[in-house]
Parts: sequence; structure tokens; C-alpha cells
Amino acid sequence: MMRFYKGSILFTIACLVLGAWYGWSQSGNLAATASMLWIIVVLAILEVSLSFDNAVVNAAVLKDMDDIWQKRFLTWGMVIAVFGMRIVFPLAIVAVAAGLGPVDALKLSLNNPAEYEKIVSSAHVGIAGFGGAFLAMVGLSFFFDGEKEIHWLKWIEQKLALVSSIKAAEIALLLVVLYLISRMLPPDEALTFMVSGTLGLVSFIAVEAISTILEMRDEAMAVNGQIVRSGLGGFLYLNVLDASFSFDGVIGAFALSNNMVIIALGLSIGAMFVRSMTIHLVKQGTLAEYRYLEHGAFWAIIVLGAIMLLSARFHIPESVTGLIGAVLIGLSLWWSVRHNRRNPDAELDAAIRAD
Repeated sequence: MMRFYKGSILFTIACLVLGAWYGWSQSGNLAATASMLWIIVVLAILEVSLSFDNAVVNAAVLKDMDDIWQKRFLTWGMVIAVFGMRIVFPLAIVAVAAGLGPVDALKLSLNNPAEYEKIVSSAHVGIAGFGGAFLAMVGLSFFFDGEKEIHWLKWIEQKLALVSSIKAAEIALLLVVLYLISRMLPPDEALTFMVSGTLGLVSFIAVEAISTILEMRDEAMAVNGQIVRSGLGGFLYLNVLDASFSFDGVIGAFALSNNMVIIALGLSIGAMFVRSMTIHLVKQGTLAEYRYLEHGAFWAIIVLGAIMLLSARFHIPESVTGLIGAVLIGLSLWWSVRHNRRNPDAELDAAIRAD
């Protein structure tokens, strides 16, 4: 198991060393430096707790992609996730909102972190609408599937599968939710929320369309009898998904610190461990071995999407979000173990398919 996490551990050590150097250079005080390091560790744990379901979904998509595109996502995708979403994205928000250039936005984050935090937080309604809508569609599209044969929470999943025969049912459901939440907001925020939520919906449809077109063009190339998802389409899908997962972590990080360097170090450590968990799940065939684990992850995504949408109006602590996701995934894992004990032959078949 350690071979999957060796790189993340080394990356963590490097980030902590960098954090210690930065803390000492800024404060010249051992206690203040230790406090910064502690915040970095807490941010890393927060990111992992919020993104474990992301790792499961990443693994579910990656297992159907060829090795080349898997490696491209796990390298270039991580550069986008770590550098782009944890550093460039908040700076871009500040640059657009305050009418600053990239260099000025960077200077503001380093020299006036309180103002930097204020500007980033002011964009929360738009971020919540876009990210929540995209994540909600990811989760709903998994359950609104008439061809899905395995159901975990049968009393609801079977009904959702039946409703999927109604075209665009999940889109209609999301639009109704967006409208109801927008009614709770002031007029200017309501418009921002509806526009960003609609863009999140359109982004999901666009990524799915690109993926479908590429699969059709490549005639769904088969490898070992399995359909391999088009590499570019899957790559785009996973990167937008990662970005959506990153929104709540980036915004929530300001509850612990408004220092861009500390936030970037902490969230980057978490992102690297999510990458390691993704590789672990893919290489070990864990999704095939635990039949309900994927279901738990997608339910967690729906809950996360709903919380992000509601956060436009209500303050919901990040600890609650992480706890709910962990509980859902834990229950699905326990349910899978129980199923394997009751059906040992099914567990053997899953292990063979994974190999």
C-alpha cells in the first residue's frame, strides 16, 4: 500500500518544510511558525475529508480509460488541480472582482490578506451556484440511469432509474432547485446564482457531449472486451469535476486562514493524497471488490452539491460536509463487505474481473 502514497508523503514533507521556512521568515517566532504548520495540516485533512468521494468517482472514470490517458490525468490533471485551482483560481477571482492585473492580485494576496479574503468570499454565491449545479448533475446522472443493474438504496435508486425514462428529468429537477433557492436570495444575488447555476448545468452537458462525440468518432475502442472511455472526453470531465470539488475547499479554507501561501500548501497536500487514493482504487480494483462503494460516493456528491447550492443562503460548516460524505462512503463500504460475506462467490467474480 505504501507505494501508492510514497510520493504524497514526500510532497507533504516538502510542503511542511516550505511552510516552516515561510512561517519563520514572516514571524521570526517559533510559536507562530508552529501555528502556521498546524493550520497547513488541518487544511490538508479538511481537503482529504471533503474529496474522498472525488477519488472514488475519479477511479470509476479512470478504470475505463487507457493507460496513456490515465497517466495524463494523474500528472497534468494534478498540475491543474494543485496549481490552477488552489493558487490561480482565487487570484483570478480577485483580479476580475477588483479590476486588478495578475501581478497586483498576487501582491494583494501577500500584502493585504484580509482584503484578499473579502474579495474571494464575495464571489461565493456565483461559485456555489456553478459548483453545486455541476456536482448535482454528476450525482443525479449516475442514478437517473435505466440501464443500471446494481442498486444500494433500492427503495429510492430503483425509482430514480424508472424516472430516467422521462427525458431530461434530472435537468428539470435541478432547475427547480435552483429557482427555489434563488427565491431566498436578494434580487442581485438571485440573478448571479441562477446564471452561475445555469452555466454549471451547461458545462456538464457540454463536457458530456464532447465525451460522447469523441467516443463515437473513435468507435468506442474496445480493450480486453471492455469499452474504453474516450481519453480526451474523460480527461475534460475529470478536470471540471475536480474543479467543482475544489470550490468548497478553497472558500472553506478562509475559515482557518486568509494567507494564500498557507492555504495553497495545505490544500495541495490534500490534493496529492486524493491523487494517491485514486491510483490505489484503480490499481487494486477496489470498486469491483466493493460493489456499493461507488454508490456511496455518488450519494456523497449529491449531498455536497446540495450543500454548495444551499450555502448561497445558509452557512454550513465544512466539517458537516466532510462528515456526511464520510458517513455515506463508510456505510456503502460496510454494506459491500456484508454483501461479500453473504455472497463469497460474487466477491471472487469481482476480484477476477478486476484482474
